[in-house]
Amino acid sequence: MKEYGFALHTTTPELGLSISNFSGDSRSDVWKLDRNVSNLMHQYIIDFVKPQTWTDMAFIAVAKGPGGFTGTRIGVVAARTLGQQLNIPVFAVSTLAAFAWDSRSDGSDFIAVQMPAQRGMLYGAIYQVISNNSRITPVMPDVVLTKEVWSEKLADWSGNYRLVEANSGLAATVTSILQLAHLDWEQGKRPNWEEALPFYGQHPVNS
Repeated sequence: MKEYGFALHTTTPELGLSISNFSGDSRSDVWKLDRNVSNLMHQYIIDFVKPQTWTDMAFIAVAKGPGGFTGTRIGVVAARTLGQQLNIPVFAVSTLAAFAWDSRSDGSDFIAVQMPAQRGMLYGAIYQVISNNSRITPVMPDVVLTKEVWSEKLADWSGNYRLVEANSGLAATVTSILQLAHLDWEQGKRPNWEEALPFYGQHPVNS
């Protein structure tokens, strides 16, 4: 019976994997593989999935970025390949959304997430916490922007927000990648593997 979800997070030099049937059987782990992610990921995935098999999987989830170009691409390609081979949905989840989901707790209505980008820029997004911490929804989707523009957006924001910095521990949010995908799954969403695309955030917002 297809009752498990499987998630992978490769946007940093760490590999994060998570699996769950969402009714008590869950596990996750993180390995620091640095530049060996592409060479070692396949075997790590094979070993991690056991004792489950791929026929137990109802869907795949993957961190789509923002993050490192090579690592993000490797993860998305792996997820798309699994989805295509298994003929199951693939959920591509924002790295920043997963970090926001992991950070909700203090009663703030909104969570603003920032992450360093190249050339002194920032990735930024703002998520609204809704339904008593049971969901988040993007009110300012992931973008790359200057520190000045980001500061202006936060200064102009009228809601009660909490600012979090996604500087480390991103791979550990693979559990949040899986949980967010499962929330969409429960709402009846079934994205085809072809819809899973990486987000590199290469187009800066200047105003």
